[in-house]
Amino acid sequence: QVQLVESGGGLVQAGGSLRLSCAASGRTFGTYTMGWFRQAPGKEREFVAGISWSRGTYYADSVKGRFTISRDDAKNTVYLQMNSLKPEDTAVYYCAAKPLGLFSTNYRDYDLWGQGTQVTISS
Repeated sequence: QVQLVESGGGLVQAGGSLRLSCAASGRTFGTYTMGWFRQAPGKEREFVAGISWSRGTYYADSVKGRFTISRDDAKNTVYLQMNSLKPEDTAVYYCAAKPLGLFSTNYRDYDLWGQGTQVTISS
């Protein structure tokens, strides 16, 4: 069983950068597809970025070109580098894991979740 702990959230001005980290426990981390999702108040949880076990990467159109997802299986960690941040990026960001299988942008397909980290972008 993989457990996930996010870190790196905070308050930054528009145009700034943040790097989120998701540390995973468990020896099978390398076989999981990992995803970042976010949820703003009153909105449904939405896909942000994902990386498969084979390191294929996927991004929501709203973050493409600004965010970069990566993984370091030796450290059991997934990162989300967020640049050129906008106020509309404000949300709680969640790390999620999905066992082997087809990649998915649907949060309902992910079995494991971290506790979330708040990202707030001021204008």
